[in-house]
Amino acid sequence: MPEVNSQLAEPRSDADSHQGEAAFFDVDNTLMRGASLFHLARKMYQKKAFTLRQALGFTWKQMKFILRGEDMDDIHSVQNSALTLAAGIRADFVANVGEEVYDEMIASKIWPGTRALAEQHLRVGRKVWLVTATPIEVAEVIASRLKLTGALGTVGEIQDGVYTGRLVGDILHGPAKAVAIKALAEAQGIELANSWAYSDSYNDIPLLTSVGHPVAINPDAKLRRHARDHNWPIYDFRSGRRAATAGLRLATVAGAVYGLWRGFSRIRQR
Repeated sequence: MPEVNSQLAEPRSDADSHQGEAAFFDVDNTLMRGASLFHLARKMYQKKAFTLRQALGFTWKQMKFILRGEDMDDIHSVQNSALTLAAGIRADFVANVGEEVYDEMIASKIWPGTRALAEQHLRVGRKVWLVTATPIEVAEVIASRLKLTGALGTVGEIQDGVYTGRLVGDILHGPAKAVAIKALAEAQGIELANSWAYSDSYNDIPLLTSVGHPVAINPDAKLRRHARDHNWPIYDFRSGRRAATAGLRLATVAGAVYGLWRGFSRIRQR
């Protein structure tokens, strides 16, 4: 059974209107298991947009992400690699790949419990936004497929329909998420004091403390302690949490290692 903090107050399911309120969801390890950017890179490798060496680099970073959880250095490392690889690739190609990535890789990794929370907010009239370091092209596909209000994500610069390898603004991570939802709230008349935010990472404390109802989902150790100290609700949808989650992580890493071995085997056979 998922862990739920004893102080948890679930979103109300009555028909009251909640105009001017919103719920903000992180993506990686909050809405879905693992890192969405890795799956985009994997699919682009399959379509020969990347070399095997570049794809292996993304796989290694995903393995660290699974084992250690979200780390600021890992986030920037993955993002910098993605920007370098994206330079010269057409934006419409990435948008089409994003659709395939959702269908083939992301859909099966959505946490049912997190999805249920998002749907509950929608039912009572709140807007539901994804707020993620994931590229905006992928974030918008996820939001569209789940019938959410929209997505805020990291934006790559595009000129003449092609990625330049530079960002528009900052990577949407840590304090940048708080800045983004405050700008959205001002533009759309959202009352953050009456709104909700969900994340798995201590790095998202700025996002969580920007709203009146912060919630920890599948939290890392630091966020779990912070949530308990501040009497925040906690959801943990990972089966058996510690023992089972450790087994899941090891199994995932084993799968990634096997994938690397298979990749090298195919190269040798050519």
